[in-house]
Amino acid sequence: MKRINNIVLVHGFWADGSSYNQITAQLLAEGYAAIAVQNPLTSLADDVAATKRILNRIEGQCILVGHSWGGTVITEAGNDEKVSGLVYIAALAPDAGESMVDLFSEYETPSQYFQEQEGFIWISQEGIEKILANDLPAEKAALIYATQTPAAASLLTAKTTTTAWRNKPNWYIVSSQDQAVPPELQFNLAERMGAKTVVLASGHIPTISHASEVLEVIREASNMG
Repeated sequence: MKRINNIVLVHGFWADGSSYNQITAQLLAEGYAAIAVQNPLTSLADDVAATKRILNRIEGQCILVGHSWGGTVITEAGNDEKVSGLVYIAALAPDAGESMVDLFSEYETPSQYFQEQEGFIWISQEGIEKILANDLPAEKAALIYATQTPAAASLLTAKTTTTAWRNKPNWYIVSSQDQAVPPELQFNLAERMGAKTVVLASGHIPTISHASEVLEVIREASNMG
């Protein structure tokens, strides 16, 4: 069995490619060609375009990984012929015509921690500590706050037009202690996708708090080729 060597990593709200630093560094050390996309978080089309620019640069097949909002991006971008499999990490996985608002419609959202300014959504330091980084050390939560990339408010209602997970092998990492994307929603999405599912006792950012377990899933996906 030949290993798929290209791993493309797509981040979520209030983050950038550095949210995958532990994952990326280890993949590179193991000889993978790992690249973290830098989503502008300005529109779904812009984020998909950023991912496709990376796909156009690589040679051969790849595994496309999406965390949180990044799951929406890989769902839209993942039908590219270079994508062999999809890994979702505490991620949104909409069907065609669904938005984030649609997926969250039956769940309570912690809106008291969000502030919209000039069409972009910021998250407070308390929100990061309680919602995004509830299982991370205080210094890492502070760094996430200090380096956050605000997301365009329009992303909340942006609807996908294609559904890559219907056509590609997929894995889903459920974060059972997540305060941002409800674990129940994660389980429901994974079941709908027919994903191979791994459950971690993690908050919303297992790429930092449970990097070794996340790496195991990415390795498994890469060895499907």
